[in-house]
Amino acid sequence: MAYKDLRDFISTLESRGMLKRVATEVDPVLEISEITHRVCKQYGPALLFEKVKGSSMPVLTNAMGSQERMALALGVESLDDIAEELSSLFQPPEVPQGLLDKLKFLPKLAQLASYLPKTVKRAPCHEVIIKDNPSLRILPALKCWPQDGGRFITLPQVFTKDPETGARNVGMYRLQIYDERTTGMHWHLHKDAAEDFRKSGEKGQRIEVAVALGDDPALTYAATAPLPKAIDEMLFAGFLRKAPVEMVKAVTVDIEVPANAEVIIEGYVDPAEHRLEGPFGDHTGYYSLADYYPVFHVTCITHRKDPIYPATVVGRPPMEDAYIGKATERIFLPLLKLTVPEIVDMNLPPEGVFHNCAIVSIKKRYPGHAKKVMNALWGLGQMMFTKLIIVVDENVNVHDLREVLWRVSNNIDARRDVLVVDGPLDALDHSSPLPHYGAKMGIDATRKWKEEGHLREWPDDIVMSDEIKAIVDRKWTQYGL
Repeated sequence: MAYKDLRDFISTLESRGMLKRVATEVDPVLEISEITHRVCKQYGPALLFEKVKGSSMPVLTNAMGSQERMALALGVESLDDIAEELSSLFQPPEVPQGLLDKLKFLPKLAQLASYLPKTVKRAPCHEVIIKDNPSLRILPALKCWPQDGGRFITLPQVFTKDPETGARNVGMYRLQIYDERTTGMHWHLHKDAAEDFRKSGEKGQRIEVAVALGDDPALTYAATAPLPKAIDEMLFAGFLRKAPVEMVKAVTVDIEVPANAEVIIEGYVDPAEHRLEGPFGDHTGYYSLADYYPVFHVTCITHRKDPIYPATVVGRPPMEDAYIGKATERIFLPLLKLTVPEIVDMNLPPEGVFHNCAIVSIKKRYPGHAKKVMNALWGLGQMMFTKLIIVVDENVNVHDLREVLWRVSNNIDARRDVLVVDGPLDALDHSSPLPHYGAKMGIDATRKWKEEGHLREWPDDIVMSDEIKAIVDRKWTQYGL
């Protein structure tokens, strides 16, 4: 199901009792954050703050802050439905061999092509155009935590182009508002947009940027997805929503933007200019440290009449981003299995803030198999940031942290089963001795074989016989328990 825009999604949430309107005036400086934080920790609804101090725009938070709302945002009953469809696209049941098989596969490719973005000439996001003295002060941007360096735009879709190929990139990078016309641009070293920025710098050119706020939530999610650079995020959003994303040419930059967005901010980043950005209360539960980042200069702001401002509040998990991260875990698991087919299941627990911990179960087939999987995962895209990988046998439920901890505590010899390697780390990792670089650990909690140096007999799990369990099941009501 494709939502026409953010308003359509809000109507759906409200019709299902998943959204609460707050009519009392609230302050975007800390107050909205504290309200949202409490509601997130209570596993509460999406929030629409209708009267926000200093702005005419309502603020929407926690829109995707539950498993049910996350699935609803992407138009499915279960996120695994998307995973299965992706799997069938990239790994059909029978790989086409002859000409006839290839012809049979063409309808799937044609279906994917039908989701390509569609350019339109007129768009709701251009109902109001401000080119003369555009001011970011019209936005009810949040200051989320007391030590934050200022107010931040926290749920943007940031559009750039590769200066060599013209290929579009869309990512989600926070924007600290410095003044009416400038913000920080939090491009981490390893991100695709940072590569576009570096290429522009090598050419001595500014890089044009457009920032979209609010739309069908499939677009918002697509901006966070760990897609290969060659895959257009707007094509992926079209796949998710089963309809092409309507795009329109921006007013002052040569970039297409989502036609049904609530707000568009246009401008440029100069490679020669950096400014101190942060601190920021981040999804790790700690403040990310202040550092120097590029500066985004605003040249134009366009918006719909009576726009709605979307925001997210991050902090110690679980918060809304926990469910966005879980969507990535489920949706991209089949693609991970294409490269590492021995993986059975994976859990990126919110407590591990997604890039710090991965728990995987595998079909173990040979000595050292678990360590092979660890190294394979560290070599895959953003999985390189994973500080802790725990590998368990295929019969272990990776989503039951009690069982995982039990296996880890009982199944490892620290010298034999712990692997420590050096490599790249996420920019937000405050514990590494150097920025972007440090040690990562893998724990092999699988059952050990003699070929792996375990010469003693490995004991069986304690499990009651099926016969006795059946007897107790039949007599259970007689026990009066």
